[in-house]
Formats: sequence, C-alpha cells, structure tokens
Amino acid sequence: MGQYWSFLSSYFTPAMAVHQKARESPYPNSEVARQPLTDGQVPWDKPFPSYNPIEHTDPSVAAEPFWADKDKDRPKMKFNCEADGKVNRKSVMPYKVINNMPRNPFGRTGMCGRGLLGKFGPNHAADPIVSRWKRNSNNEIAIEGGNPVLEIVFVKRKDNGQWALPGGMVDAGDTVGRTLSKEFGEEALASIEGGAAKAEAIKASVDRIFKSGGTHIYEGYVDDPRNTDNAWMETTAVNFHDETGEGFGEIPLQAGDDAGAVAWVEASDSMRLYASHSDFVRETIRRRQEDYAQRMAAASQTGLR
Repeated sequence: MGQYWSFLSSYFTPAMAVHQKARESPYPNSEVARQPLTDGQVPWDKPFPSYNPIEHTDPSVAAEPFWADKDKDRPKMKFNCEADGKVNRKSVMPYKVINNMPRNPFGRTGMCGRGLLGKFGPNHAADPIVSRWKRNSNNEIAIEGGNPVLEIVFVKRKDNGQWALPGGMVDAGDTVGRTLSKEFGEEALASIEGGAAKAEAIKASVDRIFKSGGTHIYEGYVDDPRNTDNAWMETTAVNFHDETGEGFGEIPLQAGDDAGAVAWVEASDSMRLYASHSDFVRETIRRRQEDYAQRMAAASQTGLR
C-alpha cells in the first residue's frame, strides 16, 4: 500500500486528488444529472447531511446481460475479494461495504447505482499504451526541444468522439495480460488492410512484443465519467514500446475523423484524452524520454573511452 500511495502522490495533480470526471453531468448515455458536489463535499469522512444522490442504472445494465451482476445476488457477493467465483472484486484500495453495497473509496460522486458499469464495486480494465519513436525522412528518431518525440496508438471512441487508449474491460475469469493483447487486437488491428497473410504477420510481430511484459505505468482507480458511489473503474496501464520501429512501427494504422478511427498520434503532455488516459500518457512520455536520455549518456561515455 505504501508503494501505491507513493505513486499516487506523483500521478495525481492537485486537481485530480479529488475526482472530477466522476462528478460530471449529465451522466454518459443519458440526460440524468448527478447531485452537484463541491470538492469539499466529496470525501466520505466530511459530514454532508443533505446528501441524496440520484439513483441510476442504465437499462443496458439493468437488463442483466451476461457481463453484469444480478442485483438479487448482491447479499452473497464477496466484496474486497479477488475471487468471487470468476469475478475479481478486490481493489487496490480497500473499500467499505454499507448494507451490502460497496462504497467508492475515492468519495461521493452525486450518483448511486451502477450507471453503465456492470459490476458492483471495482470494474477492472486494461489499457495498453503502444508506442514508438517518431522518425524523420532519414529514419532517425525525431528530436524536438532536445527530446525524442513519442508516438502512441489511440482510438477514437464511438460513444463520445474522444481519443483514448485502445483498452477494455477484463472479462470474468480472464487475466490483465490476455486482456491487454486482446483489446489492442480488437480495437487497433481491426483496420489492417492488405490481405490475411499481411495481417497475420503483423499480429505475430505484435504478439512477440506483448509477451515481453511491457513497462507497468499505473494500477488503480480511474477518474471516469461512468463512476458512481457504488461502481467505479480501475485499470492496469502497461506501456509496450517498439524501440527500433521493426515491430509495432510497421502497423499500418490510418488517421481519420470517423468514429472508431485508429491512428499513431504524436504524444504530448498537453493532450486531452478520455478518463485518466492523459495522465497515463504523460507518465509514459516521462519514462521513455528519461530512458532515452540515460542510454544516450551511456553511449556518449562509451565513446569517450
């Protein structure tokens, strides 16, 4: 837990210390408004006698599809437990359960129920951050402002038009590792053109890089507009970097303005992305540029010997 909080202190900006997107109205895919909250009214340990959040569970969740919890089963659910059948209900941060209802560990959101989220408590996702260096016409790493320029694969979400990492939910019984590879394949490689042989060759190259394990960027709570008092998003974000441009660098993604577009996008600290993805990208840029600088310094020292 100490390592988790240490990372949080560097990951969250002061504005993010209290969730913001999890309090936005109207709630996604609806016209339902949350009860307005000030930053000071968010923490559960701050008295708020008049707190009366609107209850909302989207019809798509209330219909009880296979990926959603059944409300009648809630009294039997093993909250704060990694193995409730095939469902992982454990959070990076322990949460309270009041009257058989899990409570968002990051505070009030102005809404109870599950909204668009299928599981009571944490809803686990995986976000692959697939990167390569931008290269100039001589196939050299592009340098701007003294730093190498990173490109990352983004998808344009069909529900709100925002650019996001090509991630998705971890299905019951699945692992984060398999989900990272699967979601990238489903959301980013679906656009490959040039025949089955070319697609298989590229997927084989991608599989090799994913099997490397990647660089762990973040694991924990996500400030997501779908969050409620009783259901919230948590994710594991892992960076898979193609240093030479011979693996991911050959993926023929096409930029575009259509819904569902996929593209290599020049990454920057100022990017505005879905949920907490901007923070994951900033941390990835920092780590990659730091690693690059260390390798260049080591190479320089070797050359001087």
